Amino acid sequence: MMGMTTTVVLRAAMFAAEKHKNQRRKDADASPYINHPIALAHVLANEGGVSDAEVLCAALLHDTIEDTETTADELRITFGQTVAGIVLEISDDKSLSKSERKRLQIEHAAQASPQAKLVKLADKICNLRDILASPPADWSAERKQAYFEWAAQVVSGLRGVNSDLELVFDALYARRAELLPG
Repeated sequence: MMGMTTTVVLRAAMFAAEKHKNQRRKDADASPYINHPIALAHVLANEGGVSDAEVLCAALLHDTIEDTETTADELRITFGQTVAGIVLEISDDKSLSKSERKRLQIEHAAQASPQAKLVKLADKICNLRDILASPPADWSAERKQAYFEWAAQVVSGLRGVNSDLELVFDALYARRAELLPG
């Protein structure tokens, strides 16, 4: 029999799959968007040793408020206040400019809850991996490099939350030279 933890995490995966069903990633293959939140949960559980169901649910749901029609109330009713709160903490305000959203991510990282820091760290790990393995088709080497630099600034405020994940991030960041042409 499955435990409550497994059940709620699978419910979050189903919810996220439904919400993101018509969305694609920006890579050359336009892979299904749901691969990204699943990758976050996988990184947290298997590389970070995270077993907290609320953190794993928040990882699966982390882009629902920002990138779909999902409301905070919907998450609160379906998954509880803690999960909804973590997702809200890491959701960008899409009414702001991209540069302002990026600045605020750096500024807010150190003040985030430990749960939000874990999800944000996994998100940056997955994004660096994606840029190294299958970057957005229209991104220049400079744009990829700039993303790595910005991600490192965000992660500097997340440090102290999970040393295993920080080592994974640092190893990926060290590979940024691979992004340079030639």
